[in-house]
Amino acid sequence: MMSRLLYALLALSAVAVLSPGFLAVRKTARSADGRPNIVLIVADDHGREAVGCYGNPVVKTPHIDQLAAEGTRFTNAFCTTASCSPSRSVLLTGLHNHANGMYGLEHQQHHYRSFDTVRSLPVLLEQAGYRTARIGKFHVAPESVYRFQRVLQAGGVNNPGSIGRSPVSMADLCYPLFEEASDRPFFLYYATDDPHRSNTVGLDGSPIFDGAKPNAFGNRPGGYPQVHEEYYQPFQVKVPSWLPDTRAARAELAQYYQSVSRLDQGVGRLIEQLKATGKYDNTLIIYLSDNGAPFPGSKTTLYEPGMRLPCLVKLPKPQKPGFVQDAMISWADITPTLLDFAGVTIQGGRFHGRSFKAVVEQEGVRGWDEVFGSHTAHEVTMYYPMRAVRERQYKLIWNLAHGLPFPMALDLYRSYTWQEVLRSGTKSFGKRTVDAYRHRPRFELYDLKADPDETRNLAADPRYAGELKRLQAKLKQFQQNTKDLWISKWEFE
Repeated sequence: MMSRLLYALLALSAVAVLSPGFLAVRKTARSADGRPNIVLIVADDHGREAVGCYGNPVVKTPHIDQLAAEGTRFTNAFCTTASCSPSRSVLLTGLHNHANGMYGLEHQQHHYRSFDTVRSLPVLLEQAGYRTARIGKFHVAPESVYRFQRVLQAGGVNNPGSIGRSPVSMADLCYPLFEEASDRPFFLYYATDDPHRSNTVGLDGSPIFDGAKPNAFGNRPGGYPQVHEEYYQPFQVKVPSWLPDTRAARAELAQYYQSVSRLDQGVGRLIEQLKATGKYDNTLIIYLSDNGAPFPGSKTTLYEPGMRLPCLVKLPKPQKPGFVQDAMISWADITPTLLDFAGVTIQGGRFHGRSFKAVVEQEGVRGWDEVFGSHTAHEVTMYYPMRAVRERQYKLIWNLAHGLPFPMALDLYRSYTWQEVLRSGTKSFGKRTVDAYRHRPRFELYDLKADPDETRNLAADPRYAGELKRLQAKLKQFQQNTKDLWISKWEFE
């Protein structure tokens, strides 16, 4: 891992390139009531293995690394479901998807959407006096539940021509919000399409993916406005252990890295705009991703690559820049945490998560040692409910539809990476076999300290019967606490 000093040097040099005058003294503009502005940056499918400050020595993410250098880097941050719309619904409600109604992707043909009774983060912050705005990818519904006062520019889902693929332009469009004279703080939801896979749409409106060549991940000839495209060669990339080290995987990772670096420049421009308007020192910034990388073995699974994600928190007045926090948090905690920073008191029991405001820079945190996962579906045809409890050592996944083959998202199944494995006839995919990936047992129990790649299922091992029973009881209690309808499967199946 890189040292804190190296983080800081990388961050300073990167910002100097982006904005030569960044060292100029700027007056800090504060809201009249003293509450912080809030910026929530949500990347699309950005796995933690493709971030410099999380240990990748190849991918260039200097501005994201800057947030780590100036703020707090969480090493145990988890989404609750590795699928776009459901994950974003949890981020913005503090409720698991099985409770808020966003069971899968929000598309017209799917019609997944949250219940009308749900009160989301932007609505609650508006009621508390915040100005709310969003830009880029949205992908949740209905609009009335996830209402923002201003839509700076809406993005089309994974559309190469939409604003979500042009992160520097996105940041520039936020400038008027930052410079606006107001005695009220703002909440900005800045959500990119990068580094999601590119979707090529056919004449009938359905996505087409050519498994005979690498996906472009939003990269295009001519690039994007004010973006210096970073190019990577397949031999340069760092292949994570859960992917096969093949020609196809390396070619796609090179494209993926390019998309990540473009996203990083958008983050840099956003920081520059906050500083230019005097808002940076009174703004809470959180950087995270909705789920893991868009490759088989990560996205749509409750395995570590899909769930364990980057999370950086830059406080308005950090006392311990470069701090590393190992408390286990999940995206169900984001809404209660941001409301806590905003001074909004919500009656207990409304959220499934809890505020981690008090522990952002706290040493030796106790009581933050487990998270829960709840996946229902991705596309509407991909019903495969899973529940998981993840502790520091043990993890239990309950595959409720284990009798069915694991359904793969269309873009992952048709990816160059997966199709090359099928064409070659190899039986392995990373550290797993292809058969083990496609056919799951009812329970998967892993000792993450001894087996971080989750390849040795201990659920049927009599030596771990006690751990299995204990974690099953935790899952049942979690389902009871969150009013999970799928709890009935314990009794009837």
